[in-house]
Amino acid sequence: MKREIIRTADGSTTIRLADWDEHYHSKHGAIQEAQHVFIKNGLALFSNRELSVLEIGFGTGLNALITFLEASKLGLTINYVGVEAYPVLPEEVALMNYVEELQAKEYDAVFKRMHQSDWQIAVPLREDFTLTKRQQFFDTIDDLAAYDLIYFDAFGYRVQPELWSTEIFRKMYNAMKPNGILVTYAARGVVKRSMMEVGFTVEKLAGPPGKREMFRAKKY
Repeated sequence: MKREIIRTADGSTTIRLADWDEHYHSKHGAIQEAQHVFIKNGLALFSNRELSVLEIGFGTGLNALITFLEASKLGLTINYVGVEAYPVLPEEVALMNYVEELQAKEYDAVFKRMHQSDWQIAVPLREDFTLTKRQQFFDTIDDLAAYDLIYFDAFGYRVQPELWSTEIFRKMYNAMKPNGILVTYAARGVVKRSMMEVGFTVEKLAGPPGKREMFRAKKY
């Protein structure tokens, strides 16, 4: 599948899958989307505690990098697990301009280490942030009551509806601790029904730039 590096509306880069006309992040702004969906409406709900985060779709590492940058501001000690079936290529990572756009050049080595570190190994990136990357398909996830927060950032329902199925969200529900939260950019009715079917309470929130709505789900 043909892959292109493009610049999104806020200046940050992403990857476009030309055959699907699908992007790793919103073309209206990769960084803006990540900050709105996953930080403002997810991570920022927690403070001054230990936190376990599961990312579904590690991709370019943007969500992991922004979470790393926000951890100390929120007083969080984070165990971050990123699941990815098809890792981004090193030459693609080299073209992602996130550290520049986030004005975080002092953490360029951290961003590179996120991608260069071994899979399946817990890697301390700072005393308050440990990253474990897992190369696996989402339907093989079998964690139980392990996470406080899930970033659900799979490719869209239009191109991969199987990633938004009841079966997948049951795995997410089982992987989450009581009172855990799942955030996603998605806002389709079929996605909401799948979430609710497995036990999530779902609320609709204002979406990031270029998107009217998004979902946040909670496990009580």
